[in-house]
Amino acid sequence: MTLKLTVEPADGLVDEPRRITLTGLAPDQLVAISARTIRGGDASWMSQATFMADENGTVDLTRDAPVGGDYAEVAPMGLIWSQLPDDGKSADMFPDDVMAPLRTVLTAETDEGETTEAELLQRFAASGVERREIRDEGLVGTLFTPAGEGPHPVVTVLYGSGGGINEPRAAMLASRGYQAFALAYFKAPGLSPYITETPLEYLETGLRWAHRELSPKNGFVAVSGQSRGGELSLLLGATYPELVSAVIAYVPGAMVHGAQGAGDPARGGWQGVTWTMGGVPLEHLWNNNKAVHWHPWGGDAPPTRHHSVFFEGLKDRELAARARIPVEKIDGPVLLISGRDDRAWPSSLYSKMVVSTLRRHNHPHPVRHLDFDDAGHAINLPIVPSTQITRIHPVSKVPYTNGGTPSGNARANDGSWEGMLAFLDEVTGTSRAGR
Repeated sequence: MTLKLTVEPADGLVDEPRRITLTGLAPDQLVAISARTIRGGDASWMSQATFMADENGTVDLTRDAPVGGDYAEVAPMGLIWSQLPDDGKSADMFPDDVMAPLRTVLTAETDEGETTEAELLQRFAASGVERREIRDEGLVGTLFTPAGEGPHPVVTVLYGSGGGINEPRAAMLASRGYQAFALAYFKAPGLSPYITETPLEYLETGLRWAHRELSPKNGFVAVSGQSRGGELSLLLGATYPELVSAVIAYVPGAMVHGAQGAGDPARGGWQGVTWTMGGVPLEHLWNNNKAVHWHPWGGDAPPTRHHSVFFEGLKDRELAARARIPVEKIDGPVLLISGRDDRAWPSSLYSKMVVSTLRRHNHPHPVRHLDFDDAGHAINLPIVPSTQITRIHPVSKVPYTNGGTPSGNARANDGSWEGMLAFLDEVTGTSRAGR
């Protein structure tokens, strides 16, 4: 028999699992399958795993675990989430142009040297999704509009301490029926390269623009952000409850924090002010904290558990009370997403603190908390590499750890995406069939 490698479907959205099968082998024959993807820039990411064929000479990744390689469980898309950059350091896993698909070449090779290939395409933007750069009223962002007639519910999408415009998540939200406004607030054209002293009024302008210009269905404008963007999402919901219909906070902080690794060294660095309102700095956890005598961004120990400094910071209870985000002022549903092995900061604890506060205040809207085992700080889109446990921060250039395991992070990527879509469907009254 001739080797045949099949991907079904070969072309689809990033969040669509595929069935990868190989036929034409001898019973019990070993075969190596590799996956190579060109991701950000010219960076090539690759994984490989070895399988043993069944009695019919077939390998089916929905059924078969590898006998060796870059992952070690039954995982239909394990060859994607276990990928690492060939150069060992490239951080960008998303293409510069999210309207173009990611192309993965799968290659199967037997120990006799027989080979076969197949192609797998992952798209961020479904057919009919439109992309438009927004440069109105000082705003810097990108709008993604779903195919089909509106109006559509709107989600404002915020990145974390790496800054920039989160186009991949916004494109995927539009592909699933939500108008998505990816809004930068620093480290983007025309904006500060640092998070230091970001005015909340800029975000208020973005929210008002979305309400006025996007004609959101039933006036629904949610805010979704990750890490510092998760902190910011909770803060915006508490500060502008009339403008925020729902909050989706990925690995968030429950406190206002200092600028940390995204801070301007000339304006306080790690301990600088992050958010201002009316020109006045918002109190933050690193403002002369009496309990903290070290910090991870200076290379002080323990370097692999940055979240430890946040536990120390909370011991200054008077300051923590002043820096706490008053989430009880949020006037809408709240979804919190966290990893129990988050080593960048304690997002699981922070999320539980938010849930507890909302419960004590008899929050009248749905509150959901998705807390994932073996997952760290980098909870991302589904079916993308989940191997970036240790990284160099894109602003400070200081090494840090996200935590989690590749397998646990992959499960959190899948589960959080499905949970987030289910949450949005629930609170907007959108049916899956109606997307």
